[in-house]
Amino acid sequence: MIQKASEPIARNASNSQYSIKAALEKKEEVTKDEFSDVKDENLPSNHFSQTDLDHEWEIYLKNTAKTNTFLYNAISSFKMEKSDENEITVRYSSEFAKSEFDRVSPEFFNHFRHKVNNFKFDIQYKTDLTIKKEVLTKRKIFERFAEINPVLKDLDDLMKFDLS
Repeated sequence: MIQKASEPIARNASNSQYSIKAALEKKEEVTKDEFSDVKDENLPSNHFSQTDLDHEWEIYLKNTAKTNTFLYNAISSFKMEKSDENEITVRYSSEFAKSEFDRVSPEFFNHFRHKVNNFKFDIQYKTDLTIKKEVLTKRKIFERFAEINPVLKDLDDLMKFDLS
């Protein structure tokens, strides 16, 4: 015999403590950055050289090559130059590479600031298409050699080399 309930077994729905509607309507509170009051006039600004910058950049690239090859390939062609006593110029080859560098640049420059004990240098970015690395395929290498020695082109026509 099947028993039937006289009233619903499920409880009435109760309001949750978390309201999606309230969360969407909540305005973001602007919090004051506790570090924004630090005066940069009290920070050290020791001298650093181009050699210091090059050395730290090479170390950073080596570490990046081990951990994130995609990022390494994007930023490995960057050139860092000390253009003034308190200014570093970063030369990059493409906007995509710069966007990838923007994600990790605070980490690198923070490390560099602590390493050389200089917290007052500025960073300038400049596009430089001459530093762009060209990917050499077997076909491109062969074509360069064929320009030097035209007999190679005839040999390729005869032998049908697979340079893919």
